[in-house]
Amino acid sequence: MTQTKRYRSDAFRSLHEAAEDLHDVGVIDKATMRSFDLSCLTPAEPLAPEAIKKIRENSHMSQATFALALNVSTILISKWERGEVRPSGPSLKLLALAAKKGIEAIL
Repeated sequence: MTQTKRYRSDAFRSLHEAAEDLHDVGVIDKATMRSFDLSCLTPAEPLAPEAIKKIRENSHMSQATFALALNVSTILISKWERGEVRPSGPSLKLLALAAKKGIEAIL
């Protein structure tokens, strides 16, 4: 499965692609490449608890079904929707994708 990368701008796209080529031939190490990823790729914005609930409700899913789709626990979905815990990492990326393109994009 190929992953589409979203860049901050065309200039960042060119810079990142050049850095990837340098990494592929061994000129840039993994740590430097992670730095390029952070600076060039579009970050996933934090979501408010209400936004997470809206994504789930727009998907016509219960908390349990939504948790299965995101590969997390039902308790975690409940905590996200109450604002006790904030999603991060891959979970935040999946939520951002579901918000933008619908839950079907990750199923």
